[in-house]
Amino acid sequence: MFQEERPYLRPLPTTGFRYFTEVVRTVWDDITVNIDRSNYAARPAPIGSLVSVRIYDSTVEIRDRRTQALLRTHPRALQAGSLELPEDERPFNPSRQSAFLLASAGDIGPHTKALCQHMFDSEGRVGHRAMWGIVCLAKKYPARLVEQACDHALRHHVYRYKQVRAIVERLFEQALERLDQAPQLELPLTQDHPLIRPAAEYGELFTLGAQHGAESQPPTGETQA
Repeated sequence: MFQEERPYLRPLPTTGFRYFTEVVRTVWDDITVNIDRSNYAARPAPIGSLVSVRIYDSTVEIRDRRTQALLRTHPRALQAGSLELPEDERPFNPSRQSAFLLASAGDIGPHTKALCQHMFDSEGRVGHRAMWGIVCLAKKYPARLVEQACDHALRHHVYRYKQVRAIVERLFEQALERLDQAPQLELPLTQDHPLIRPAAEYGELFTLGAQHGAESQPPTGETQA
């Protein structure tokens, strides 16, 4: 039987079966997918489409979700926050998301918008994530502190979101310290205020109340029915 099957046998693979984890990801506006907090180029998959991602020990494969055709292969990032996207593939044409982020930054202040514009001009749509971070800082901290931090960042050529966030946090802590150190104002007691009636009116009310109470009492020796 072996001799009969021998012509159909193929050489054994030189390596064992490679284990992987498969997940589904959406292609972002910057043509990447996010895996374990790192981003990988997914082109030719269109923006907004779903792709299958196979995560091996040392590589990442991006495949067409319907046909399983291999689209891209990348070395697996060793550090979170890594970006596997060639410079010549970065999209620099503004999208609707770009316009929304710049408008939101402008609502915070001119320096915030200028910083976000610099991020987009330098990194293209890849800069959207940092721009989102800057804009969302105004939801947690006063907008004036975010604007002040962006002004400081521009003057000192600081263009990283984490550094800008650290500046905002420091400004916020300093503002709280100033509030704690500010002298507490003691309000003096006063008897004269538009909301306080004159003492004479209180005297009249007391007298009327006493008279009404006396009139409502029955005469001595009589009981109420």
